[in-house]
Amino acid sequence: MSYDIGFIRETVAGYESDLVALRHDIHAHPELGFKETRTSDLVAGLLETWGIAVHRGLGGTGVVGTLTGTRGEGRRIGLRADMDALPIAEAGTCAWRSTVPGAMHACGHDGHTAMLLGAARFLAAHRDFAGTVRFIFQPAEEGLGGARVMIEDGLFEKFPVDAVYGM
Repeated sequence: MSYDIGFIRETVAGYESDLVALRHDIHAHPELGFKETRTSDLVAGLLETWGIAVHRGLGGTGVVGTLTGTRGEGRRIGLRADMDALPIAEAGTCAWRSTVPGAMHACGHDGHTAMLLGAARFLAAHRDFAGTVRFIFQPAEEGLGGARVMIEDGLFEKFPVDAVYGM
């Protein structure tokens, strides 16, 4: 079965408020590179709740979720988002502003993480596809080389993919 874009939009709209709340929560609790422990805990917990196999610790705080479709073998696709914040004081006044002095999600990684979690939630509920999806949540994207460290820790040996798509 293939899902048309209308079905996907309608389904994801059903948990849009959850994703917005998740993004606001991550925004309010920014963590700098290689220190994304709260965010990693949050990501891993949600993936596990949706029945996605979770591996932690690549690149220190990186998380990889693996989901295999019900239609058997197929392509292995990696979907990647970054989780770290920047060492910048937030000047905004929104209700979900940073609660961590000197750190904020000024680069959108809170949104990237929430979007990838939304994709994981959808695919976990609709597994009628062939192949495997790897949900790669990368630490330390902001100049600290988190991707390199995950790769050096064996990301693609442990979780091979045919292609990776990132935010």
